[in-house]
Amino acid sequence: MTAAAGAEKAPAKVNLTLRVLGRRADSYHDIESLVAFAGVGDALTFTPGGALALAVGGPTAAAAGDVADNLVLKAARALAERVEGLKLGRFTLSKRLPVSAGLGGGSADAAAALRLLARANRLAPDDPRLMQAARTTGADVPVCLDPRARLMRGIGDVLSAPLDLPRLFALLVNPGVAVATKDVFAALNVPPVAHIAQVAPPAGPAELLAEITNGRNDLEGPAIELEPAIADVLAVLRKLPGCRLARMSGSGATCFGLFDSTRAASAAARTLRVGYPAWWTRATVLGG
Repeated sequence: MTAAAGAEKAPAKVNLTLRVLGRRADSYHDIESLVAFAGVGDALTFTPGGALALAVGGPTAAAAGDVADNLVLKAARALAERVEGLKLGRFTLSKRLPVSAGLGGGSADAAAALRLLARANRLAPDDPRLMQAARTTGADVPVCLDPRARLMRGIGDVLSAPLDLPRLFALLVNPGVAVATKDVFAALNVPPVAHIAQVAPPAGPAELLAEITNGRNDLEGPAIELEPAIADVLAVLRKLPGCRLARMSGSGATCFGLFDSTRAASAAARTLRVGYPAWWTRATVLGG
């Protein structure tokens, strides 16, 4: 990496709750999801100058698919269409998150690319062209652009202001199966969307914690039908000492357990690595 290069973390997105409100006329679904970001994720570097290029490495790179289809390149091209003379260059992605895992890894990578391009081209973080490029790139990219806890609505394009979410001590577990989001939604039987009332997001930390505790993920059932291993992960998480809540993130297959402390989450991670060495297991902190 040269002195002119930049680096960005691409933190995992965790859907603490996810309600499917209905099916839209365009075949997409309106959702409402409380989203937080983890202390684990992919990493992206950028060296300005020359043609747009991307190299992908890291532990989960082999599962990331064809580089030509990577959302980092899609996001860069989307921004270049909106910013005349945008300086491009070479990205290097270290892929650490499991793929098709309900953690928004590809979307987080794309958002990191937009932040790097904004810095290299002296664009303000709130330049509307960044959000336009994010929306063009994918449904989860807008919430990843400024990775702070929010309530996400619509198809992911309607975002609340950042929320005052207290730190949550979590264990992320993926059983090594990939679940395609489109397949999970296709297995979902919900009526067409009617009028959706806009409800204010929970106001403070106590209200947010109650929302998480009383919440659900409507995609859990159809995802388990496609990949029963998800149910196995949830059952194992719920039996771990100190696990307060276990739920699937996004469209799966990654699940999370919430614990009272970093020590408890780390101890649970060690237990799972012994009992289920093939699973991807990370103790982390989810923050606002």
